[in-house]
Amino acid sequence: MTADLAAVVVDTSYLDPDSKKALLNRLARLQGHVGAVGRMVEEGRCADEILLQVAAVKAALNKFSAVLIDHELKSCVETCMTGDSDERLKRVTKVLSTLLGQS
Repeated sequence: MTADLAAVVVDTSYLDPDSKKALLNRLARLQGHVGAVGRMVEEGRCADEILLQVAAVKAALNKFSAVLIDHELKSCVETCMTGDSDERLKRVTKVLSTLLGQS
């Protein structure tokens, strides 16, 4: 499972080992939540129970995104994004717009 998570977090050279480990742990918990949703559907659980689990998944994804924005985005802009400051700002704006549009 850890190998799959490493594939999700691409080019994390700007992350210190503790931050990377914390993010991967969050992703592992997310995978557990998503797996629980699948098992609940397979078991024929009530929709309200499944929807509560879906809400937990969404909250966990939002928290993961918030941690990346709060702690890691600046480092990423400075180390792994190419282009001048306008191009990097456009990339950040685009990704935040996409993220907020999906909430």
